[in-house]
Amino acid sequence: MTAASAKNRRIVLICSTVALGMTGLSFAAVPLYDMFCRATGFGGTPLVGTTGASRVIDRTIAVRFDANVSPALGWRFEAERTEITARIGETQTVFYKITNTSSRPVTGIATYNVQPSQAAAHFVKIQCFCFTENTLQPGESIEAPVVFYIDPEIEGNRELASLKSITLSYTYFPSKSGQPVAESKGDAAKSSL
Repeated sequence: MTAASAKNRRIVLICSTVALGMTGLSFAAVPLYDMFCRATGFGGTPLVGTTGASRVIDRTIAVRFDANVSPALGWRFEAERTEITARIGETQTVFYKITNTSSRPVTGIATYNVQPSQAAAHFVKIQCFCFTENTLQPGESIEAPVVFYIDPEIEGNRELASLKSITLSYTYFPSKSGQPVAESKGDAAKSSL
């Protein structure tokens, strides 16, 4: 084997390894980005906690609850209250009512975010129905709780010192295998008939 041939083989091996590595990273990017958002609250993703806050302070913030449904789903979705006033650090529970108004069984899944997105790093959900598939029979209704608190560490964030309200927004989509299914234009037309 000549030196040039060995050098070419090494270059092909390096290029193949880089290409395989990049392909592997592309498949890992979505779950890694999701973990990053959940750990930091980036992009309006609330944090997930297992217990309440260690302290409650007197500052209050209005928390608004937004409920949206894809037209392709055929569900009615609403919060029991559209807004509450929450003391920072105090655990709160709000229920959403979900009703299948269609004439067929339908499976849906909810996605969520927090606005303003900077507040997401301080919005801690203890219990939530998001990213859990629900199959409802025609006319069936369920109540689903969201249990949360606003982390007292928000007091140390100068950008949020004048924050008066936070919006927790959910959107229900049709789902398949635990993932939201994007509707096509034809689906929207069928659901409006």
